[in-house]
Amino acid sequence: MSDLKTIIAEPWNDWGLIDSGNGQKWERYGPMTVVRPEPQALWAPALDDWSPDATFVPASDEEGGGRWVRHNDLPRDWPLARDGVRFHASLTPFRHLAFFPDMAPQWDWMRERADGAEIMNLFGYTGVGTLLLSEAGAKLVHVDASKKSVEGGRANAALSGLAERPIRWIVDDAAKFTAREVRRGRRYDGILLDPPKFGRGPEGEVWRLEEDLAPLLADCRKLLDADSRFLVLTVYAVRMSALAIGELMRQVTADLGGTVEYGEMAIREEARGLLLPTAIFARWSKS
Repeated sequence: MSDLKTIIAEPWNDWGLIDSGNGQKWERYGPMTVVRPEPQALWAPALDDWSPDATFVPASDEEGGGRWVRHNDLPRDWPLARDGVRFHASLTPFRHLAFFPDMAPQWDWMRERADGAEIMNLFGYTGVGTLLLSEAGAKLVHVDASKKSVEGGRANAALSGLAERPIRWIVDDAAKFTAREVRRGRRYDGILLDPPKFGRGPEGEVWRLEEDLAPLLADCRKLLDADSRFLVLTVYAVRMSALAIGELMRQVTADLGGTVEYGEMAIREEARGLLLPTAIFARWSKS
């Protein structure tokens, strides 16, 4: 297994971390800028003139809720782009903007291995990763428990001119769907696994990361073979070590050969270039 690695999301035309500090971050999403809570931003900000279009104010409970305070007249949603894919950003009740920009380096890494591949994206959300992999030549199975998220993915596909691409959009519980794929004897060239800390399936199924991750990862392994290309796992907002998920990934894929990398994901701040950590990851690849 490789040494601890840091994967860095660099700014691009339609997104960037402008500044961070005092437990917050100021980002740009196309023409709009927003301020959101960020517990990892322990330092002082570089700039003293933050002027966002909207600020997220968290609730006092631990359920992750809160509300957006608009300082300017923002549209309900607005289009952004990365590479040849277009998608909608919007102010969601969960403090993010309907996609996760720190995933960009993972998307790029998978795109290098995607041409002609059949890939499953579990917890696929609004489909930005799915569409980027599709554009790179892959066939996709996109799975999310939220009907609204899958509808958002279809809308993003239409916006990108990719509505006719070979993508199966599936509303289902990720663990149940994966177990059925195992029973069907299916195989995949690649799997992206981006689970939440806690969630519910369409029929009320409960997902708890610490309890349910290892069995799901084991089922994902059963869908891979010696000709498969990758298995990517990203983990957010949990008290879990990159070393732990790296070892889990190493054990699950031990018989496949190849390489396991693990470590932290981070985004680079534009104001001074420092790195803001956002998540941990582990990934296996054949090469």
